[in-house]
Order: sequence, then structure tokens, then C-alpha cells
Amino acid sequence: MEIGEIRKLSDRELDDRLQEAKQDLWQARFALSTRQLKDYSQIPATRRTIARILTVKRERATAPHAAE
Repeated sequence: MEIGEIRKLSDRELDDRLQEAKQDLWQARFALSTRQLKDYSQIPATRRTIARILTVKRERATAPHAAE
């Protein structure tokens, strides 16, 4: 998921996507530990998605204060 797509989401959708991404990361790490994960690039990609979502949430939290 790209940053432009993430910025178009509502706050509720961001929370939902963040929860899904964290669940995906947990599942990927579990699959890695049980040697069932085939695509190792899934873990860093999911971590990047989580970081992008958190970045947008932080931008929105500080945006009203920047206008003052």
C-alpha cells in the first residue's frame, strides 16, 4: 500500500488497516518460525505498511497545531 492511498483513508479505516497489518505481521513471523513462510519479503513490506500508517496518523494528529 502506497502512502498516497493511505492518506485517502479515513481515521477509522486507518485504525482498521493498522490492526490488519499488525495481524499480518504476526502471522508472517509465526509462519517464519515454523518454516512455512515462502516469501520472506512479506515481513519487511508489512513493517513498511505499518510505518506508513503510523506516519499518516501522526501527521493528522499534529496538522491542526501546525496551522496555529
